[in-house]
Amino acid sequence: MISFGSASKLERGIKQRARALNAFLVDVYGRGEIVRAGRIPARLVYRNDAYEKAVVGFVPPKGVYSHIVGIDLVRTGPEDFFVLEDNCRTPSGVSYMLENREIMMRMFPTLFRENRILPIDNYPEILRRTLASVAPLKCKHDPVVVILTPGHFNSAYYEHSFLADLMGVELVEGQDLFVQGEFVYMRTTEGPKRVDVIYRRIDDAYIDPLCFRADSMLGVPGLMDVYRSGGVSICSAPGAGVADDKAVYTYVPEMIRFYLGEEPLLKNVPTWKCAEADDLAYVLDKLGDLVVKEVHGSGGYGMLVGPKSTKAEVEAFRGRILANPGKYIAQPTLALSTTPTFVEEGIAPRHVDLRPYCLVGERIELVPGGLTRVALKEGSLVVNSSQGGGVKDTWVLAE
Repeated sequence: MISFGSASKLERGIKQRARALNAFLVDVYGRGEIVRAGRIPARLVYRNDAYEKAVVGFVPPKGVYSHIVGIDLVRTGPEDFFVLEDNCRTPSGVSYMLENREIMMRMFPTLFRENRILPIDNYPEILRRTLASVAPLKCKHDPVVVILTPGHFNSAYYEHSFLADLMGVELVEGQDLFVQGEFVYMRTTEGPKRVDVIYRRIDDAYIDPLCFRADSMLGVPGLMDVYRSGGVSICSAPGAGVADDKAVYTYVPEMIRFYLGEEPLLKNVPTWKCAEADDLAYVLDKLGDLVVKEVHGSGGYGMLVGPKSTKAEVEAFRGRILANPGKYIAQPTLALSTTPTFVEEGIAPRHVDLRPYCLVGERIELVPGGLTRVALKEGSLVVNSSQGGGVKDTWVLAE
């Protein structure tokens, strides 16, 4: 449960961060002013695996690269919130947010009648409006929006189909789309239908076999040519991943100052970059006390939680860091907030984090809720569902 006052501060901070991240993406695929000014090292941007040369010089509609920004937050005190990481590509979990609320309203209707809990059921409508607002200039009609999924073997396929159903748009796979001339079309029983906006839920590498991985069976051949010529919009845009790199994350406060001329409203977690000699020395000295993450890691994989690891695990991870220091960052072990959770032993405190979803299009909107992830194992700080974590409904109370 989050009070209106805290929620208002978080909303302003999240929107500020989303604006800065998108400004950064437009800049680094353009003139690179922040690099020229020495505010961020060029190697972190231009040698980054997530930096896509295929979109250099291209500015997407409305100047938006990341249309759904998931900002992971942790709470260490009544009013103390920190940003743990940014998700600028395809942050998942929104289906849990919506389903959790529906289940809670069915099970505890009295709680919702007695408390002024802000609704979240309009998220699909806001998402559809956001996607439609970034239709390409060549679109002269009501935009046709589709969700592009890798297929039913993908772990998030339920969410893809769930959102398509709630938004009233088609769920398509790569084989359902084809390029003809300057546009992308969808195969239907009534013949080809032009597509204007693709909400893609597949990684950059698989979007177009003619541009990225030639062995991809998930994408659409020629899609990038149509995208770069303004015939279709891809949300989130290819190349957005360079902004949620965990090393680039450390420079987001500087992005806010550089692009917006403002001070950050939300703090970063103090972070040491193992690519830098002084930081590396500190991390190796305090390894047993820190949380170490892969720069490109996700899902709770490839990380070390020092205080929860054995000496052998710490030493093994030390070798991995020394073999490739630039691959890792380290952070202190924060005293994360807990919430009462029903587990096998009964009701017990478990650590949580929060992922609100910020939608960026013609305007920036934030639904008053989010995905609260909970570490179900006692003492665990890893909340990812892929690591055995659970989820909870998130309430934002009206003023």
